[in-house]
Amino acid sequence: MKLKNKFAIGCLVQWYEVEIIDEYIESVKQAVKDIDNPENVIIDICFYMSQNLEKIDKDKISLSEIEARFYVMVSSLRSVGKVNETFYTSDKIYTIADYRRDFNNKYCEDVDILIWGESDALMPKQTFEVLDLLHTNNINKNTYKYLAFFGTCKMWDESWKALEHPDFTDKPHTDGDFKNWWSLCYTMNLKEMNEINNKVENLDVRIANPYKFNGCGLVISSDVIKSGVNIPKSAFFIHEDTAFMFSLIKTFSGNIPQFVIKNILLVHNRKHPNKREYVDGEVGNTPSQQRESSEWYKKASEYSHHNVYSMYEQNKIYSWKDVFKDE
Repeated sequence: MKLKNKFAIGCLVQWYEVEIIDEYIESVKQAVKDIDNPENVIIDICFYMSQNLEKIDKDKISLSEIEARFYVMVSSLRSVGKVNETFYTSDKIYTIADYRRDFNNKYCEDVDILIWGESDALMPKQTFEVLDLLHTNNINKNTYKYLAFFGTCKMWDESWKALEHPDFTDKPHTDGDFKNWWSLCYTMNLKEMNEINNKVENLDVRIANPYKFNGCGLVISSDVIKSGVNIPKSAFFIHEDTAFMFSLIKTFSGNIPQFVIKNILLVHNRKHPNKREYVDGEVGNTPSQQRESSEWYKKASEYSHHNVYSMYEQNKIYSWKDVFKDE
């Protein structure tokens, strides 16, 4: 398979995600390995090594051990394609919002399609073949600006049903079930995803209206970014995908299509039990509970939510200084 278009796929990896990131990397390798011109895919990956927010439990592992494991993963990626890696060690806080904003700006003039990777994602092996075809067909129809999203597993609530892969759609939306492959809490592996996607004979491509997406696997034609849409600085922590959507709507009044490749599954293991390993001082039985056990997280989440959901109103813009001003 030879790609007609150029891609960049980017992922920010926190040091405490060392136990899950190899699954994402394996899925990217699988998607790239059969491409005849792998130089058309830039794999960007930023390993966040700073402890300016979370501290490492040195009794369990050292930062140098984690870094060494990351280097091995980078080497394995280089066996299939072009990799731009960064090991972030600065004291300045750098979040997923910052990374994705910079990723968009960095690559929008060099490639045709941008993909937001995520540490708890599994990318379909059909990713680049399908998106290459979609982009070429869009360009032939003079559709230069668009978004795309693959079919997904169960998400937060029933409002995400429009994006669900058909195999999930008629299954119950239940929390706390870790055994059934279709459940909200299940952690799916690469083999299971491939078994679902291998059944596809014809693509089921639909239009999402209104927009519905999250940041895990979002596909953006580079002309959208070149036209001025991006994550605003006010989205300093989380909800960067929502802020991007609001920016898109404000700029184009909803006239940019979002395609959903409904029957190709992209896995989002957002409740993976190993997402927050080796963090000192966190308590809780789930990654969500562990994350929310830190007071700084609660404040940063609240302030970021405020900034994003009132970004076009006459309100105060909060920052990290506000999060830590009383400490």
